[in-house]
Amino acid sequence: AGTNSINDITPVLNKETGKNAYHSVEISNPTADDKQTDKLRDDVVRTVDDGRAVVANIAGTSTDTDGNTHSYEGGHYISVIGYRDGGHEVKIADSADPATASYWVSVDHLADWVATRGYSAN
Repeated sequence: AGTNSINDITPVLNKETGKNAYHSVEISNPTADDKQTDKLRDDVVRTVDDGRAVVANIAGTSTDTDGNTHSYEGGHYISVIGYRDGGHEVKIADSADPATASYWVSVDHLADWVATRGYSAN
């Protein structure tokens, strides 16, 4: 059950926005390398600056900048809605827990969180 591939989400984003603006990026390794992390950072900055959100397909556990853990072993989707420090930290909108509906994570943590899955960006 669920939507395991970001490639199932990207066409829907393009259809709903009426543009062919989104593309899928897959990180197939268990962890992201520096080049993949840099690309994610660039994609977040460009997409957010364009007034859109990055949609990330995540799996596993990550820790936010306040030290709170967020765990989705079976997978989950989140939106990346902002950034600071030149994109080195990104703001996450997460529907799973209304008490922490948004939080900040390092882009390095986000890259590893989407590893084995992927994300949709401009």
